[in-house]
Amino acid sequence: MGNFVKETSARPADAADLQRCRCAGEPRNDAPASAEERFRGLLEAAPDAMVIVDDTGTIRLVNAQTEALFGYKRDELLGHPVELLVPGRFRAHHHRHRDGYAGNRQVRPMGAELELHGLRKDGTEFPVEISLSPLETADGLLISAAVRDVSDRKAAEERFRGLLEAAPDAMVIVDDTGTIRLVNAQTEALFGYKRDELLGHPVELLVPGRFRAHHHRHRDGYAGNRQVRPMGAELELHGLRKDGTEFPVEISLSPLETADGLLISAAVRDVSDRKRAEARINELAGLVESSQDAILAKTLDGHITYWNAAAQRLYGYSRAEMMGKHVSLLATTEGRGEIDILLDRLRSGERVEHFETLRLTRSGNLIDVDITLWPTRATDGSVIGACAIVRDISDRKKAEAELTFLYEQQRHIALTLQRSLMGTPPAIPGLTTASRYRPATQGAGVGGDWFDLIPLGAGRVGVLIGDVMGRGLEAAAVMGQLRSAAHALAKTGMQPRQLMQALEAVVGDLDVPDQLVTCCYLVISADAGEVTVCSAGHLPTLVATPGQGARPLPVPVNAPLGVGDVLYEQVSSVIPPGATLVLYTDGLIETPGSDIEDQLAELTSTLGDLFTTAPDLEEAADHVLAALLPDADGHNDDVTLLLTRLPDGPLAKVSTDLPAAPASVPEGRAFLSKALTSWDCATMEDDARLLLSEVLTNAVQHATGPIGLHLCRTATDLTVEISDHSPHLPQPRSATEDEESGRGLILVRALADSWGVRPTDEGKTTWFTLKL
Repeated sequence: MGNFVKETSARPADAADLQRCRCAGEPRNDAPASAEERFRGLLEAAPDAMVIVDDTGTIRLVNAQTEALFGYKRDELLGHPVELLVPGRFRAHHHRHRDGYAGNRQVRPMGAELELHGLRKDGTEFPVEISLSPLETADGLLISAAVRDVSDRKAAEERFRGLLEAAPDAMVIVDDTGTIRLVNAQTEALFGYKRDELLGHPVELLVPGRFRAHHHRHRDGYAGNRQVRPMGAELELHGLRKDGTEFPVEISLSPLETADGLLISAAVRDVSDRKRAEARINELAGLVESSQDAILAKTLDGHITYWNAAAQRLYGYSRAEMMGKHVSLLATTEGRGEIDILLDRLRSGERVEHFETLRLTRSGNLIDVDITLWPTRATDGSVIGACAIVRDISDRKKAEAELTFLYEQQRHIALTLQRSLMGTPPAIPGLTTASRYRPATQGAGVGGDWFDLIPLGAGRVGVLIGDVMGRGLEAAAVMGQLRSAAHALAKTGMQPRQLMQALEAVVGDLDVPDQLVTCCYLVISADAGEVTVCSAGHLPTLVATPGQGARPLPVPVNAPLGVGDVLYEQVSSVIPPGATLVLYTDGLIETPGSDIEDQLAELTSTLGDLFTTAPDLEEAADHVLAALLPDADGHNDDVTLLLTRLPDGPLAKVSTDLPAAPASVPEGRAFLSKALTSWDCATMEDDARLLLSEVLTNAVQHATGPIGLHLCRTATDLTVEISDHSPHLPQPRSATEDEESGRGLILVRALADSWGVRPTDEGKTTWFTLKL
């Protein structure tokens, strides 16, 4: 029954003892006989259990509340040690506490902050509070103990503490002096203190130093006001952790009136995350408001809920004018349907990126805008609205239009320049051709492709195709120079390998670093049915023969022009009359995402299908382009295609060899007369014999034998060729009056419809042509 009850003698108290007790002074000898009854009446009327023991700890007197509280009959207690009412775990030390109290003899009130327990007869323990009072009697010291069962209060306190610990916020309870009386675990976690480091200390321990000087006045003011102050009362409050760091808090205050006086309950909440979020939101709001782009928010039915300053500048409407208005106010009559489509896409959760359209300003002007829309969502993920960023792109659209115009203008100039540099190949009698040139559809369209048809005389035609690597005006300029050089060189009648060797030197002289050129030169000799070709790294030339399909023309592999130190080779192949040569540049078969070998096979197959018969070459060229380049606007390189059909062979031809002797001149004239007579061409015999005499005489005088004489007749021309083994090419020159030579070639030049000299591997060939 506590630790402060001293043992007394084991004899029961009698009336004389009670008469002799001095509770508040000396006993009176003349006390009436009813004093005992009055004392017992007072004892029984006490609200608490009353237990009186002597200095040996023996129970001398109890009241009915004691019997009810402990479950003993009165006679089971009187004369027994008071330890009967003390739990067993405290009994061993209880007598020391009694002796200590007997030496002290001070009144101890209820609620002296001691954890005391009583023991019932049934063995159950219960929490108690005990008030002790010393009673001086003639027989010695008696101690009166008022025992109060505080089970209900303790249970209430436990429930209160449980609620306190379960609170999500830090709970700090202080008394009216500002001393901390109670805290929960959240307080320990929030401020970093152990509980015993807080209890009994001033609440200013948790307040930053700069606020402490005035904090007591705020406490006193609240104690006088005693109103509940809710969280978030728009006060900037801060807490101080044990480690010295400060943090923003919100505090809810509640007054608690208790028997011991006023207590103040403070619920403290750390709002650091919220403050950071608010700062971030304010920062973002500042960015949104200062944005140069119009930013607006709207509901899913299109009503505007936010409108920044840039939106006001863009559209001319103030924020007050647009809040709650429907966004269709900004659309043209024709464009209002797109508003519904965009809202439907947003309702489905779709984001709309860079939607370009027209919008209407307050003044009625139309502006080009770029709109990005995205749905806004609730915490459960559902779409509840939309935001839009609107950018004025009127200047960009205007600039794009100007750039497009300039681009088209420059493209037209570039293509005009390129076509001018490429030139227009002449129409050659008896030679059927079809050509196609397609500039690149991306970029300026200027490239380095070219082709040329060069009449060489004596029934011979030069065919040239080339491709300067790269694109742009530089490639076109190189192409123009090479085409002009190649054309001039070909007119001299030089062989393909010689021309290619000369072009290699031209490329080297252009001083264009890392410039490579592919090129192919063919010489068609119709009367011999022969094609001589030299290729400098160009794609294979194909031969398409009616009924026989298409095949590559056998050509030695040579390096492109510009590599340097290359010895070019040529080869001659017999091609049947009516066969078609197919020449092209890499733009036709080198397409993105495809293999060049597969594309070459596709071209060969397409030609094979076309040339089951002798097709029209113009139609065939269109068909090839459609098959190889189905996307007419999607190729990124220029494309050149040339189809050349070999002419039919001559109607008649004869040849003979003559020695380099004067007798060969009349012999040659006789051979010519006989052939012309047999070909029914006697009307031109005189001119032909005269020209042959001049050329043949020159060969006999200046060349070495044998001398070859070749005659060829077509439907329109007679061609005479004289070959010798001299590499010196004759040149027309003016002869003085006393010179016997120098007039032959002038005569040939005057009488022949065309004439020329071409070098051969053995020497040279001089030829002239007369129209029939």
